[in-house]
Amino acid sequence: MLDWDKYTKVANSFQYKAMPQDRQDFRHNIIVAIADAQISLDNNGGGQLSDVAMLRIASYQRQKYWRQVKRNNRVISLNTVVEDGEGDSAELMDTIADDKALDLPQWMDARLWLYQCPCRLIKIAYKKVAGYTLTNAERTYLDRQRKKAQKSLVFA
Repeated sequence: MLDWDKYTKVANSFQYKAMPQDRQDFRHNIIVAIADAQISLDNNGGGQLSDVAMLRIASYQRQKYWRQVKRNNRVISLNTVVEDGEGDSAELMDTIADDKALDLPQWMDARLWLYQCPCRLIKIAYKKVAGYTLTNAERTYLDRQRKKAQKSLVFA
């Protein structure tokens, strides 16, 4: 006799060990595998599958699933539409940076400048970008740094 409630409980405890998009199919595969094992046990002399045997079958189905996933090496099309957390969607092709979009020498110069820049100035810049008000000391320091930068541009 098939005990579908028991099979479902075992499958429910194992379904979260599969990828989210495959969980329902994985759950059904476990239920069917346990039912097939019970039917073959009934045909060979009867008896009920023990809970341990059902867990063993579910564990084997999990192993089989992950082997199949690893062997498939899914290929994703660049035309696949993806969504970000805000609900905006774009094709994968549009998210790839082309070689003209990144100005590597300029990026390296900016990075070098940031390494040489005083930490205090970076904190002030963060406060300005975040919209915090600057103290009088910070405003004075920022003005002094701006004047230094203007002098170096004029004489360079």
